[in-house]
Amino acid sequence: MAGRLPDWRPPDGDAALRRMLGRDWHRYEAMSRPLMKERFAASRLLLRHVVAAAIDTAPEQVDLAYQPGGRPYVRGCDQIDVSLSHTRETLVVGITRRGRIGVDVESADRRMAGTGSESQGCTPYELARLDEGEEGDRNAALVRLWTLKEAYSKALGQGLRFRFTEFGFDLGADRIRLVRPDGTPAGGGEWTFGTGVLGGGPGGRDGDGDGGSAGDAGEYVVGTAVYDSGFGEDSDLSVRTALDAGLLDALLGAAAPPTAPGTRA
Repeated sequence: MAGRLPDWRPPDGDAALRRMLGRDWHRYEAMSRPLMKERFAASRLLLRHVVAAAIDTAPEQVDLAYQPGGRPYVRGCDQIDVSLSHTRETLVVGITRRGRIGVDVESADRRMAGTGSESQGCTPYELARLDEGEEGDRNAALVRLWTLKEAYSKALGQGLRFRFTEFGFDLGADRIRLVRPDGTPAGGGEWTFGTGVLGGGPGGRDGDGDGGSAGDAGEYVVGTAVYDSGFGEDSDLSVRTALDAGLLDALLGAAAPPTAPGTRA
């Protein structure tokens, strides 16, 4: 699920925002840079709305928490896994009930070729494949690899603590495959990887097509990594069916879900 910062700006009034952010309010309040605060609030609002739609509850009732490395999770609902990424004015949320998920979004025009990114983030196998390709395609391939590595690391809960030179991806196969530094296959079929292009403004491919600010036109590359734990997709995650109605009323105070702000995620 993707959204844009202008569509997810915090509601007016500290009381409304504090109610929507819940435990995240104190982190938000401690931030000093206005743009950082705005991105933090908007990304958490989007994440809460996505989760709320998945488990059939109100966004302010979604209790977000964080693992030691900063990875978000939904407290009290371990049947789903979530991931969050944002850059500039683009926000991306991943959610699955299959197992683990990681997502990353980067600007498609991010300059990586010739910046030292190859030696810091690529395996010998990946460098060899890059050298075999067209020079004009090198930067785009590097951006794809970077988003995949970020997404995989997030799904594992490692973030940037997992050195990107210790694992790689084969982009040329019938499907994207995880490989060792020497290019030999790694892991089994439990992992699924993908990249796609998201439009950031008028003319963008595969985007929402509703435009963007002058400073946010262009395209974005989104990488995803999903680990299938064998849970399947058929379980009912609604809190209204998973919990006894009386217990639910006691937990949530029988509060009616508020009207959600306009979204175009």
